[in-house]
Amino acid sequence: MATAVKPAPGAAKTGRDRTLSDRVYEKILALIASGETPVGAKLPTEHVLSEQLEVSRPVLRQALKQLREDGVIVSRQGSGSFVQRRPDEAVLDFAPVGSIADIQRTFEFRAAIEGEAAFLAAQRRTDADLARMQAQLEELDRCISEGELGVETDEAFHEAICTASGNQYFTVARTSMKTNILTGLKLTRNLSLTKPQERLELVQREHYQIFDAIKAGDAEAARTAMRLHVESARKRVFEG
Repeated sequence: MATAVKPAPGAAKTGRDRTLSDRVYEKILALIASGETPVGAKLPTEHVLSEQLEVSRPVLRQALKQLREDGVIVSRQGSGSFVQRRPDEAVLDFAPVGSIADIQRTFEFRAAIEGEAAFLAAQRRTDADLARMQAQLEELDRCISEGELGVETDEAFHEAICTASGNQYFTVARTSMKTNILTGLKLTRNLSLTKPQERLELVQREHYQIFDAIKAGDAEAARTAMRLHVESARKRVFEG
């Protein structure tokens, strides 16, 4: 009979650990979004939090690490963790339960993948590719003016850029995560609809910056504009 091998110290988290830390992440996020733990307030110690949430310290630390990366809390050496930003409670209304941490990781993936796709699209795009992108942008303009969500059109614009890269693996990679990507787009565009129209207009200006760089054949500018757009979308999830 084979002997079970114990995981080495520091081994990767199991799916169960990741799911549990995501739940803890969302519980702490809810406390902050509700105002129960206001901006500037210090979070309870790890010992207290782990008891309150009934999780191990390693699981709690993973959740706190994600909250720091998202700019929601900040750690001060020797003092503990403090609330830095209060997200809008609408985040918890629009996002499926337990999905927010995963949405943020999807944005990280997109920034890397789509930045490179935009870089190549600027070098390889055809007139047909540009026409396809232009059509999606014009449809998004209409959605903004008429107060529509525009999720599918937003997604189609990004897909057109991956197609224009001339490398089908960018499209394959995005297709494999399309459900996650659409969930993130629905969240960010729904949140934008709760804000003044200038929010969606800002997002649209970012789209046009990407398009203009691709049209001009400026690969570096296209990569930078795409990465900035996706990273800004990630951060806008937590703008209160």
